[in-house]
Amino acid sequence: MATFISNSPDETEVFGRRFAEKIKPGDVLALTGGLGSGKTQFVKGLAAGLGAATAATSPTFTLVHEYSGGGLPVYHFDFFRVEDRQSAERLGLDDYFFGDGVSVIEWADRFPDLIPENARWVAFETKSETQRAITAK
Repeated sequence: MATFISNSPDETEVFGRRFAEKIKPGDVLALTGGLGSGKTQFVKGLAAGLGAATAATSPTFTLVHEYSGGGLPVYHFDFFRVEDRQSAERLGLDDYFFGDGVSVIEWADRFPDLIPENARWVAFETKSETQRAITAK
């Protein structure tokens, strides 16, 4: 387990780009942390690091965004507004989780039993107005 201290949104994005260097097809990243803790900023860097053709944005209202154009497709989920397990299951998670891309789930702790056992959990903690602690397990 390693913790990275970010002092700005730009540093969080750079951390996501570096994290992308270790990603392989079928990886699942389960992100946890409060509102504004840096989850989406991390995904922006991750998607850019994987060569996505478009910039990542929060999928809060669409529940899933797909980014392609790079080495691996990125499937970006947001469970924040998912009301129950059945709604999450209707997203066809297994097709994404066990496909050829990387799946990234914000608010993964809302439905932890839906997250594959081999997922890498990444926790985001707000330390101050600008500082975040990002811990990858």
